[in-house]
Amino acid sequence: MTTEIPSSSATGQPAPPAPEFTMRFTSTPRGARLARRLASQRLESWGHPYGTRVNDEATLIVAELAGNAVRHGHVPGRDFRLRLELRRACLRVEVTDTRAERLPPRAVAEPPPSAESGRGLWLVSQLALRWGIATRADGPGKTVWAEVGT
Repeated sequence: MTTEIPSSSATGQPAPPAPEFTMRFTSTPRGARLARRLASQRLESWGHPYGTRVNDEATLIVAELAGNAVRHGHVPGRDFRLRLELRRACLRVEVTDTRAERLPPRAVAEPPPSAESGRGLWLVSQLALRWGIATRADGPGKTVWAEVGT
C-alpha cells in the first residue's frame, strides 16, 4: 500500500497532511533492499535528491532497520512494513515487524573495532535526532522508528 499526499500550496486553505509513504515488503534480504531503494526514490521525489544529507542518512537508517526486521524480526509468512512521513522539521522512518519477543536494546554503545556485528543500531543512534521502539497496537510485533532532521 502506498499513500502520498502532495505538498502544500498557497491556496489559503489549511495545509494538507504531511507527505507519507507506506508499503509492506517480504521479510527477505530482497525485500530489505527494495525498501531501501524505494525510500531513497521517494525522498528524491519529495525534494531531497540523491546524495544529499537527508537522503543519504534516511536511506542508511531504512537499510539498517529493514535489515534488522528481516534478520531479527522475521516470522515465516509475515511481511515487514516501512512507513516514511515527511514532517516540517524531520523525516520519520518506521519499520514494523511481527516479532514482539525480540526487542532491540534501548541504549546502544559504540561497538569495539574488532566486533563482527552490532554497528547497525549504533549508526542509527548517531544519525537520527531521536529513535525508539514501540509495541504494535494493531497486532503482534514492534515498530522501530527514527527521525532525521530536514
